[in-house]
Amino acid sequence: MKTHSLRAWLLLLLATLALGGCGAMSAQNPSGKYSPVNAVGEGDSGRLMLKGADVVAYFVDGQYLPGDPKFSSEYEAITFRFASAEHKAMFDKAPTDYLPQFGGYCANGIAYAIPWGGDADTWKIIDGKLYIFGGQGSKDAFELDERKNLALAEKYWQEEIKGGNSFLQRVWRLVVRVPHYQSGDELAKAVAAAKASGR
Repeated sequence: MKTHSLRAWLLLLLATLALGGCGAMSAQNPSGKYSPVNAVGEGDSGRLMLKGADVVAYFVDGQYLPGDPKFSSEYEAITFRFASAEHKAMFDKAPTDYLPQFGGYCANGIAYAIPWGGDADTWKIIDGKLYIFGGQGSKDAFELDERKNLALAEKYWQEEIKGGNSFLQRVWRLVVRVPHYQSGDELAKAVAAAKASGR
């Protein structure tokens, strides 16, 4: 690693550590088994998953639905909201059946070992599991080679991300990129080429 790259990495690491009490860092890195997560701090809900999206609705209704604060449950110190009492009851009975994979982070980002983003309204169920994406462009890029990207995401989640600190991992992999890294522009061009060829 070049001296200036090492220096930049150390400065980013120090800045990240200095923000240790930051609400977002705390919200995304609970101490339970389901960590890190795409959560925000909100009022009394120290960790609100996917900004309150109803995770059961994806499976039951086949759509994104915002949850209602009056239908809330806690799982592994994370608050989940639901659109109805019925959805809350379903989650309470079997929470792991409805958890988003990779902590609700963008599955395409996880394929590059970067826990980043994840828009609750851009999603897909694959083999009975919920995957969130950071927008339609990310989902399209992931779908260019879904099986390969799913395998990469699972590998990096298990080997680097799961149980770790999302901010430190993000900084690390933005500086030291995975061998197959592609920029957003490169991915957009690949998606455009695939669409033009009818794939």
